[in-house]
This record gives sequence, structure tokens and C-alpha cells, in this order.
Amino acid sequence: MNTEFDVVVLGSGAAGLVAAVAAADSGASVGLFEKADLVGGTTALSGGTTWIPANPHQPGGEDSRADALAYLESLSHGLIDPGLAAALVDTGPAFIEWVERATPVRFHVVTGMPDYHPEHPGGKPGGGRSLDPALFRFGELGKWADRVVMPDRIPRLTLTEAPLGGGTGIAAPPDRATRKAEDWRGCGHALVGGLLKALLDRGIEPVTSARATGLLREDSGRTRRVAGVRLEMAGSARTTEVTARRGVIIATGGFEWDPDLVRAFLRGPMTSPASVPPNTGDGLRMAMEAGAALANMREAWWVPTVEIPGDEAFGRQRARLVLRERTLPRSIMVNRQGRRFCDEAANYNALGGAFHQFDPGSFDYANLPCWLVFDQGYLRRYGFLTVPPGGTAPGWLHRAGSVEDLAGLIGIPARALRDTVTRWNAHVEAGRDPDFRRGDSAYDGWNGDRDRYPGHGATLGPLTEPPFYAVPVHSGTLGTKGGPRTDADARVFGLDGAPIDGLYAAGNVMAGVTGMVYGGAGGTLGPAMVFGYRAGRHAAGRRAP
Repeated sequence: MNTEFDVVVLGSGAAGLVAAVAAADSGASVGLFEKADLVGGTTALSGGTTWIPANPHQPGGEDSRADALAYLESLSHGLIDPGLAAALVDTGPAFIEWVERATPVRFHVVTGMPDYHPEHPGGKPGGGRSLDPALFRFGELGKWADRVVMPDRIPRLTLTEAPLGGGTGIAAPPDRATRKAEDWRGCGHALVGGLLKALLDRGIEPVTSARATGLLREDSGRTRRVAGVRLEMAGSARTTEVTARRGVIIATGGFEWDPDLVRAFLRGPMTSPASVPPNTGDGLRMAMEAGAALANMREAWWVPTVEIPGDEAFGRQRARLVLRERTLPRSIMVNRQGRRFCDEAANYNALGGAFHQFDPGSFDYANLPCWLVFDQGYLRRYGFLTVPPGGTAPGWLHRAGSVEDLAGLIGIPARALRDTVTRWNAHVEAGRDPDFRRGDSAYDGWNGDRDRYPGHGATLGPLTEPPFYAVPVHSGTLGTKGGPRTDADARVFGLDGAPIDGLYAAGNVMAGVTGMVYGGAGGTLGPAMVFGYRAGRHAAGRRAP
């Protein structure tokens, strides 16, 4: 194994793969090292959607730099650095043009998919900023086709074809057979596959099962620079040192799987991570040891999740993202008092704030635990997670013949739940939800009943048909988004306010450039790849356009 490169990249998710390809295309020799035995990280589990304002695939004139910056500013709450926001918006279009020229990745707009806060200044109710990668044929990866993270099911659809992207979720039969026979994959696998192919085409093979444990630093008078990394290689009792002549790019993901870091930094409970278990904060610790200044540490890409007993991924309890399920008609979410507490159809990241509402009287979190409640009409028409429409309710769903009996099963006040359901049904009859304005936003119904979209009917529906069901909902995350502060080229700042020479960060390991905001579908991957691109070019000695 080569132990000396111009640029060393740690991590093989989208940020790391882009950084490695960008550095190589800028003339650098590159080594990429991955802690896990498979590549792709949480990106491989994702929908692969990429949020890029004013991207070249948008219809002309429907977006602008001014709109994008106004949108982020309207949601900032003082947590977004204007310079980093400008770098994201200004670099995004050039990044898309480069990645489609330099790699097999091809994007198209998820038609009609709104931003997550489309009514804010600069928001796009009609969509255009969320891009979906086209299918990629994994046979082009050779031996690496089986080396991408894959918990159980290979995605054969693009997000656009799936219900979450406005599609039916079914490919035509001949196409379906071809996709399986030729190993065409969509979503996060398509994105990882295309980026990995570009890396392999440049003669760069990721080194897996290589955990970075520390940075190498060298002193030169008053200057200290990061000069490489120490690695623990699987099957070896010795530490390997790898030299980086120009820079180390940390793209190791967040810290959501480390309970100590979660308790130390996150603003509220997070018990159900929905990412890959190797995300234990290795990059964060290395940056801290190097004297990095930190920012955005309380924030994560929050998601509500459901945990099905016996359902595992990576040898652990699986957390399933609850998105469409809580948006569909004939469902509500209630807290331990039996009361609704939010717009259930709001974007998943924003719901983190509802989960973290603190009650000073009880000195506890008011809305945890909480339950998703629905009726037989819901289950018959839509199914639920692993249950197909019209399927039999499994034992892990709480079930009762009346709302009051259901309340008794889940330990909440029966009268309160009955009153909540009665009030909800009256709102549905009136066609509006004055309590939490569910359905008012163009986003709310997007993941609901497509036969009734657009309009409030896509998400509003009565709970009237017994039996009634409930399932506990947990506070989860797709990844944390706090870490070392960086400049526009992803250079890590030290505590003295100056960049640490030779150290870069991109993706969920860096302080999130959008603060507490999830701009739209792909709001994680868009910034991750843009700043991976900028990091790779700068570390190799070139500036991003």
C-alpha cells in the first residue's frame, strides 16, 4: 500500500468521493481511506437527492442567486455564515456541470418537489432545486459492485419513480427485469456508484477497513501543519502512517452513533440514528485534537423514526424514517397527554424542534414519547411501512376497537385522545387545520395521497373507522451536522481564527453550512458535495470557480 500522497481523503460517502475525484482532476495524487469494510456510508442508504439552487437542469428563469440567498437567510436564525451560504449557492451550478462532465453521474430535476419551507422568501413551491441521479449500472464497477453499503434491498428505481418523488413505485415489467439482470441501481446507490466509477477510472482504489485514529502534524518554526494521518488497518496490530504532502480532507460523517458525543453536544434527545453505525465522530475528535474551532454542534439532520421489533440492519435495531406514513390522511401524532403538538406533515428536520420542546413544570420533554395514530381506512388504503395496502396488521402495532381503548393500551389519557380525534375530524370536515396549519404549505401534501395532490386532501383525512392503531415514534437523525468551522474552501479554522494548514472538512463532519436549515430534499448531499468539490480542488492547489 502506498503511504505517501498529495491529498489524503478520509471517508467514502458522497463528500469524500467527490473530494477525491476533484483533487485527482486538479493534478494531485490521492489516497482514499474508509473505516468500514464497505464504501458509500450513509449516502448509499439515502435517496441520492441533491439540493442545488439555480442548477443547470432547472427551467430557465425560475431561480436565481438572490432567491436562494434570501431563502437561506429567511431561515437562518443567525446560524448561517453568509460567506458559506454564498459559496454554496455560487459553486452549486458549476459543481453540477463538473460532476456530469467528470463522472458517470447524471442528474434530472424531481419535477414539482417543493423546497421544505416553500412559502419563505425565495422558496420554490414548484420545486426545481432537488436533483435525482439517473440509474447507474453496477456491472461497470467490477469487483467493487459488491463493496457498496447495502443493508437489505437494492434500489432499482430512481427517486422520481418512487412515491416519495411523485412516482408510482413500480417500474414497467420488462424494464424491471432488465434492471435486475443488468444490475441497474437508483437513489443513493446510483450516486455512490457513479462517483466510485470515476475514482476507479483514475486508478484510485479506496482502502477499506482503515480507521483513522489521529493526524500527523509537523512543526516548522511558528507554523504547524497537518502532514498526514495515522491508520489502524484491519488484521494488523501496527499503526500505519500515511503522509499527505498538500492536505488531509476529513469526510468521515457525523457522531450520531457515539452516545457520549450525542449527550455532550446535541440540543435534545436523539435515540434512534438512521445512518451507518461507523459514524462515531472519529473525524470530529481528530479535528478537536488539532485545535479546531467548532460550530453548529447542537444540530442534526433530525428525523422521526419507527423501530420494528426484530427488524435489524448492520446487526443492530433498524430505525425506519417515518415520512410518508405521517403525512397521509387518516393519521395524526399525539404526545403523552394525548394531544397533537405539530404539523405532522412538516419536513422531518423541522420536527426535531417539536420533539425537543421542554416542559419546565414536569422538567421533561413534553412531546416524547409520542405516537402515530391511524385507523383501519388508512391501513386498508395505504398500508404501513412493511405492511402492504390491505394487509393484516402485525403484532407490533397497538390495536383497539375504540379510541378510548387504544389510549389505555399506550398509556395516555383516554378522554384527551378522544377529544383530540374529535377535534381533528371536525377540522378535516371543514377542510382546514387551524391548530397547526397542516396542509397549508405546498410541501405538506407532497408525500401524502398523490391522487389528492395538490390540495389539503392529500394530507387531511378523518379517523373514524375502527380498529384504531398506534405506533411509538422516536427522535432520530440521518446524521449530525456540527463540527469544525471552515472557510469557503473547506479549510478548518483553528481556535485562533486562522485556517489550520493542511486540514479540510466536508460533509456531516464539518459545521453545517446551512445551520439548522434543511433547505429541501437533498439538503444534506448538496452542501456535502459542493464543499467536498471545493476542498479537493483547493487541497490540490486549485481554487473552485
